[in-house]
Amino acid sequence: MLGIESWFRDSISNDDAFELPGGLFLESSVPVSFVKVISSKSSGGYVGVSRARGCLSKPGGKFLSISLSNKGSESEGYFQEESGGVVVENGKSSKEVEKKKGKLQGAVGAMNTTKHLWAGAVAAMVSRTFVAPLERLKLEYIVRGEQKNIFDLIKTIAATQGLKGFWKGNFVNILRTAPFKAVNFYAYDTYRKQLLQISGNEETTNFERFLAGAAAGITATIMCLPMDTIRTKMVAPGGEALGGVIGTFQHMVQTEGFFSLYKGLGPSIISMAPSGAVFYGVYDILKAAYLQSPEGRKRIQNMNQQGKELSALDQMELGTVKTLLYGAIAGACAEAATYPFEVVRRQLQMQVQATKLSAMATCGKIVQKGGVPALYTGLVPSLLQVLPSAAISYFVYEFMKIVLKVE
Repeated sequence: MLGIESWFRDSISNDDAFELPGGLFLESSVPVSFVKVISSKSSGGYVGVSRARGCLSKPGGKFLSISLSNKGSESEGYFQEESGGVVVENGKSSKEVEKKKGKLQGAVGAMNTTKHLWAGAVAAMVSRTFVAPLERLKLEYIVRGEQKNIFDLIKTIAATQGLKGFWKGNFVNILRTAPFKAVNFYAYDTYRKQLLQISGNEETTNFERFLAGAAAGITATIMCLPMDTIRTKMVAPGGEALGGVIGTFQHMVQTEGFFSLYKGLGPSIISMAPSGAVFYGVYDILKAAYLQSPEGRKRIQNMNQQGKELSALDQMELGTVKTLLYGAIAGACAEAATYPFEVVRRQLQMQVQATKLSAMATCGKIVQKGGVPALYTGLVPSLLQVLPSAAISYFVYEFMKIVLKVE
């Protein structure tokens, strides 16, 4: 031990500036004088401790990770030994240092969550605005019970409301879908990672993908259903007289109570659970299958080799075409599997308190009135809307995660 102390004294007495990064494992028997040598003054100048990473007190010894410099007044910090035998950094104990690191990690995590949510929100804004005319046609069939063919309906809307009529209610739709998709995408990625940690597998199983998708759909539905109910009320007959989003909200709460905003929650959850499971599950299965294929592995290898030289588009694991294609397939599968629930949910949202029916009664009434095909009314325009919407949504989401550097 004396030899090491002598070496430190000889080193710091040298006139030439030096820097010693590294770590030292210190035995319990290390004398206090050795620790003091590190932060003492000498003829060569003050020995500062820079980039200090702290000290851990362990049974049987301590670990000290430091960088030493004898650059005089440029010293950045020091270590000292307290009476309790714990080395502290710049007067702060190791517990305080760990607490500071914990706060920093929490801030980084919150920032990453915010960026993740924004990626999903932007994806919803872009995709919904792009397919708003098709969404309007779908609502005309479901809510108003329109019987015209799709081409006649397009002519009618254009003649009576002009081009902007096809984007009627789009702002409210964005207010609804932006937070919905943000929560949906984020919840799915979060649940999937949690299930992966619980299972301890190297890769998510198909069951875990479907389960995470279902849980994400339920979470987003509970949080965002009121805005969807308001939008449906606005585009229904007489909705124009309610006075926009705020007016419709006030009217529903005053006449039917606050929980009227959650009309159709049951069928919404029943609809969104399988919809989320299929949407995210199918996309993830297709993505995993491609990445494990020879073509996918070669693409990832090339991406790793080129590194930062790649643009955001080139950094997408599936590439542009496959991201759009797999997103469209996932969306079509989810829509076809759950469309009857969507029809029942819209009809429930249209009912007033006095004549309100249960979900089963509403479904029976729809079938009695138009047969089983009535549960699929508007499916064609809905699929025409879902295919580009899902494709664009996934594409923009994957792109924004790269641009925002979501971890």
